[in-house]
Amino acid sequence: MVERARRTANFRLVVVNGHAYVERYQRAFQSRDVLTIWGILQLLRRYPGRVPDIDLMFDCVDWPVVKAKFYRGHNASAPPPLFRYCGDESTLDIVFPDWSFWGWPEINIKPWEALRAELWKGSKKVSWMNREPHAYWKGNPAVAVTRQQLLQCNVSDSHDWNARIYAQDWFKESQEGFKESNLARQCIHRFKIYIEGSAWSVSEKYILACDSLTLVVKPKYYDFFTRGLMPVQHYWPIREDDKCRSIKFAVDWGNSHKKKAQNIGKEASNFIQENLKMDYVYDYMFHLLSEYAKLLRYKPTILPNAIELCAESMACPAKGLERKFMMDSMVKSPKDSNPCKMPPPFSPVELKKLQRRKDNSIKQVEMWEQRA
Repeated sequence: MVERARRTANFRLVVVNGHAYVERYQRAFQSRDVLTIWGILQLLRRYPGRVPDIDLMFDCVDWPVVKAKFYRGHNASAPPPLFRYCGDESTLDIVFPDWSFWGWPEINIKPWEALRAELWKGSKKVSWMNREPHAYWKGNPAVAVTRQQLLQCNVSDSHDWNARIYAQDWFKESQEGFKESNLARQCIHRFKIYIEGSAWSVSEKYILACDSLTLVVKPKYYDFFTRGLMPVQHYWPIREDDKCRSIKFAVDWGNSHKKKAQNIGKEASNFIQENLKMDYVYDYMFHLLSEYAKLLRYKPTILPNAIELCAESMACPAKGLERKFMMDSMVKSPKDSNPCKMPPPFSPVELKKLQRRKDNSIKQVEMWEQRA
């Protein structure tokens, strides 16, 4: 089953007796594979000797590929276990924290623990009431049709949809060191828009951390933490099929119900600041890999073509921001205490109740929009 996941995998990682061995198949875009492996090495440093032996395939491309429909029925083969950064309701890929938790050197985004603190400070510089009363988005529209459609919601001579949309000039930004893309300085709007790209986007955690009311254009994908977010509690749902009107209504509602809108933004920011600390990210990784290891029916062994990796062997040859971010995110010493305890899984009844609550909250917003 594991070997069948090689078809799209970027690398295979084996942990044997606390040591990591990697067999590379194809380089990922930018430094995704490097920093993902780096993150797993930091987990081994944090909990030495406690991460069980594992053997896994990792695909660093955005969109999930293990289609559930091909693995249903009595005669269907078992699905290949393939790790990646996001999933959706039609796929079975195993969702894992993305590389940007250890930094994104190509666009000068710092490792998450440092950036999380900067975003908290940045969110306090301009009070919610004194922020720009519009919805803000800045990013690359070229990666998805839905983002290109979002550009039509920008202010024009004929319409003001209460949105201020900016296409990111990646070449110009890279030439200037991404000075205009400082995330902690972008918490100056009451409303911020999250919209998926070719799949989910790492920008979601940065947007949610700003204390702004996050307007989430109906997503298809989830990462490892977003299914814990509730509409109208942590964010405001935006229709995919009528974005501009939906955004305008959300901004009008928020500016008319300032206290409620401010509270939703604060709930999201608190969720990110409290639940997405690196302590918990590492503990999630630990529990996910431990549960995965229990499913293996063979003892992982060192692959013939694999290279043993450790933090020093990765950080020493690295250069520039990649090396700096590795050093900044390096686990300095083992953690004395045990990982946090996993809560019990939802029962089918609890899961249906949770989904019903989400659906009802979205339907309520859509009813308000129709009345308006």
